[in-house]
Amino acid sequence: MVDVVLMQGFAGFMWLLSIALILFSGFALVDAAVRREDAYRAADKKTKPFWLIILGIAFVVNLIFNILSFLPIIGLIATIVYMVDVRPALRGLPGGGRSSRRGSSSDGPYGPYNGGR
Repeated sequence: MVDVVLMQGFAGFMWLLSIALILFSGFALVDAAVRREDAYRAADKKTKPFWLIILGIAFVVNLIFNILSFLPIIGLIATIVYMVDVRPALRGLPGGGRSSRRGSSSDGPYGPYNGGR
């Protein structure tokens, strides 16, 4: 009886861990997708397509394979590298490396246009 309860608890924990890995890799994939291509070059990191492929593979591997397999662990390592190295470097750039512009319509390539003042 105790064995069954322990196994069910372990299976539930592994399921939650698997869902957490899927969400974590999915968040990293979406975050990498919304960053500008030139931000990766400016931060001196690999290219945007490189990170999209790596994080996309990590996401799919987490969906398909069991958490006890070694492939999700490799995907987790790639996701952690993106989150602790690449993402902070991209966020440190002006504009945060985001694709959408948040400035005024009078902003030029070097900042806001002030009418020659």
